[in-house]
Amino acid sequence: MNEALPPTRRPGIRAAMFVDFDNVFTGLQAIDSAAAKRFAEDPKHWADALSTGGSGDGNRRFLIRNCYLNPMVYSKYRTYWTRAGFRVIDCPSLTQRGKSSTDINLVLDAMDALSGSVGIEEFFIASADADFTSLIQRFRAADRMTTVIAAGAVAFAYREMADHVVESHDFVSILTGSTAEPIHAVGSAKQRQVPATATSKTKAASPGVREVLEFVRTAPGPVVGAMVAHRALAADPSLKTDWGGFGKFGTWVSQIGKDVEYSAVQGGWVWDAKRFSSEDLPAPASTQPGVEEQVARVTDVPALSAGQFRQIFQAMATRLQEHPANRTELSRQVRDDCVSAGEPVSRNAVSFVLQGLDDANFTLTDDASAQDLAGAWTRYVEELCRVALLEFDAAEQLAVRRWASGGLLDK
Repeated sequence: MNEALPPTRRPGIRAAMFVDFDNVFTGLQAIDSAAAKRFAEDPKHWADALSTGGSGDGNRRFLIRNCYLNPMVYSKYRTYWTRAGFRVIDCPSLTQRGKSSTDINLVLDAMDALSGSVGIEEFFIASADADFTSLIQRFRAADRMTTVIAAGAVAFAYREMADHVVESHDFVSILTGSTAEPIHAVGSAKQRQVPATATSKTKAASPGVREVLEFVRTAPGPVVGAMVAHRALAADPSLKTDWGGFGKFGTWVSQIGKDVEYSAVQGGWVWDAKRFSSEDLPAPASTQPGVEEQVARVTDVPALSAGQFRQIFQAMATRLQEHPANRTELSRQVRDDCVSAGEPVSRNAVSFVLQGLDDANFTLTDDASAQDLAGAWTRYVEELCRVALLEFDAAEQLAVRRWASGGLLDK
């Protein structure tokens, strides 16, 4: 008598991936054309990279791989995706303005997967389109893990609803092969895994570690994390790829030990635990007037000072005059220049400004002045305020203008 065998639970996390091709490809083109080409023509490469590094049982099994693209524009890439095991869904333009049916098709398929009998445990949405925020909320309500893969600025609400966000520069690193770390060690996340093999890398007396120890132990107080990171990278350039296997500076410096302490509050601080504690960190800055803080909270514009914005535009103009670079390299250079000038900013903040300039249709050329950059960025910030229905009087509008432009537009 033949009896049916019970289904066997195969190892790995049951995952589903939904790719908004148009959104990711155009976003990557604005950042790094080589990465955009790799994304479009070799999806197996980065999909395999994403299949490692999951929580629980380890590697992911992408039971669903869907790619949504406009066949009128991107049909030449279809073969690459079907060969990589993706189901390609044509989403042609439905309106005169070119709006495609990607959003509705992706949402319907994702909801079918959520309610299906397979029991998908983790959902990947490759798109920076904040229209998918409600979809991510449904995943969370069903207690499913969610990861957003971005190729551009990510709205605050969209970012907060996801469990993990793979930032643009991290995704570019995956595409170009400059990092082989699991996705949760690369992406910005509320929960992060650290490769077990990375610990031994940091404990070794590398030049970067030695530089950090000397710098922190002789500092008169807690040091801004960006400055410590700059010193470590200068001493050990190999850390630029993936921070010794830890993916992020904060994780790397936290593993050093030897009485070096790190806190991510207020942008990140590092200190010598033998002489200082978290109580020695400076009080939260209250120098920003209410209007600037309101703009930052509502529009996701980086909460920088006017001096930091001014330094970004000055450093960017100088770098563009020297040699135009792709946005990935430019964001790193500008970040390093700001740290050296004593106005430390994060790379994400610089990337946000670059994305804003792109959205404002500003072309980065070698003759772009700091004032030109500040003007285009300020107009973009003012437009974000208008869309967010922020109403300011004349004095408040002037304060926003002076803040966003770093004072470069003042007569």
